[in-house]
Amino acid sequence: MIGFVSLAFTNFRNRSWNSLGMALLGLASLPALSGCAALQVKMGTKVYLAKLSVSSIEVSQPKGAGIGPGQKSPLVVTVTQPDGKVLTTEGAGNGKVLWEDLKVESTVVAVSKKGVVSLPEDPRVSDGKLPHLIITAPSHPDLRAELDIPLRYDYRYSAYFSGSSGSSGMNGTSGLDGSNGSVGSMDPNHPSAGGNGTDGGRGSDGSDGGRGGDGPPVKLWVALRSGSHPLLQVSVLVEGRTKLYLVDPQGGSLTVSSDGGSGGSGGKGGRGGRGGSGGTGSPNGSNGSDGSNGRDGSDGSRGSGGRITVTYDPQVKPYLAVIHLSNSGGPKPIFFEEPVDPLW
Repeated sequence: MIGFVSLAFTNFRNRSWNSLGMALLGLASLPALSGCAALQVKMGTKVYLAKLSVSSIEVSQPKGAGIGPGQKSPLVVTVTQPDGKVLTTEGAGNGKVLWEDLKVESTVVAVSKKGVVSLPEDPRVSDGKLPHLIITAPSHPDLRAELDIPLRYDYRYSAYFSGSSGSSGMNGTSGLDGSNGSVGSMDPNHPSAGGNGTDGGRGSDGSDGGRGGDGPPVKLWVALRSGSHPLLQVSVLVEGRTKLYLVDPQGGSLTVSSDGGSGGSGGKGGRGGRGGSGGTGSPNGSNGSDGSNGRDGSDGSRGSGGRITVTYDPQVKPYLAVIHLSNSGGPKPIFFEEPVDPLW
């Protein structure tokens, strides 16, 4: 009878643990399922556009019209129903309409699956063009929204370059442990003292970190694109690579940095060896002293900033203040004023 009760309790316990395990597994899977559109619709946080009556759609840039090279800008599509109810897209619109229910066609810019517009960094790709979007809903072929995105160059651009980081110092080695003392005798008739333990060895010092590399030399050419709204064309050359910028001096700027690399971290000092134990005897031997730890190495110093040379067209002089230069610890930047042809 006792064995039967024990077996019944064991089966009940196993079933309880199995149920608990299944429940925990179900809870663990909820975060993964919560990203599924079907589950979001079922929970009421999203809606399928195909199941709605829609009278019109519009598209806008909530963070301001326009985009510049290398920049991103979110889109919001607004859906209006016949009864006047307004719905917005997920993402920047914080709404219920799924982006996957919309079709986006674009020129010049690219649009992600979550409705984020991006423009290539190279200004030549978009220069003189007007990005255009067409938004349609396959489930409502009669609906259409279009948007022109003006190009802007009044951003605070930056081009950061630095030298290589210094090498890390080597860690010191641990000192040798001391030897244990010899065993004496505790025989009352023939007592002898235990031997003393020897001292542990000193850990070796960590080596210093290496100095950071100097910033690379940087050359800039700046030309003016004149007109009712002048723009600065800037070419930045570093180690054989060129980056181009188009900067609006009315609100825009370009910061170019060539800083030294950070110094390497110093190595850790080695641990001192442990003193040996005194041997047993009458009396016991004394323990050896622990060895001292090695000194930590010093961090390496930061490298110096690189040389920056700026060649600018005379027409650029009134706008030079929008070009900011940084090369801490490096030589003073050099400026040359001479004719610079259009860079593209």
